[in-house]
Amino acid sequence: MASLRDKKIVVGVIGTSEPDAALSKIAEGVGREVARQGCVLICGGLGGVMEYAAKGAKKEDGLTIGILPTETKSSANPYIDIAIATGMGEARNIILVKSSDVLIAVGQGLGTLSEISFALKLKKPIIGIKTWNISEQILVVDNPVKAVKEALSLVSVMRGR
Repeated sequence: MASLRDKKIVVGVIGTSEPDAALSKIAEGVGREVARQGCVLICGGLGGVMEYAAKGAKKEDGLTIGILPTETKSSANPYIDIAIATGMGEARNIILVKSSDVLIAVGQGLGTLSEISFALKLKKPIIGIKTWNISEQILVVDNPVKAVKEALSLVSVMRGR
């Protein structure tokens, strides 16, 4: 049986549901890089940063998971491979955070702030691009490649590699 250190890294991508063109491009780049590195992308499964990140991952044949706030899988964006319908509304944010090994936050939004707060409380590593600057525990970077590189480095340290 594979050990925890052999399991695929699950990267949570969180961010605003209404990104501008620049943030959309960043989110798509994050998704592409997550997939290029062989990681699984998990997000909220709807639109905005979530959709652009999943779209980027799919362009690189990555695996995407959406933790949906709705009761139906059909609400997932078209780039989600595994849709998990929770019917929990915003309360699903905690599931997304707990299911992630590391989180990359792109942009600002109140849902993003909620997820960042959960991640801080749970001591999950967070990488941020143009996001809330509420803690020195958020590692701020300026591009998708750096974000994923730092995310993988932090997970490797946590897993003892």
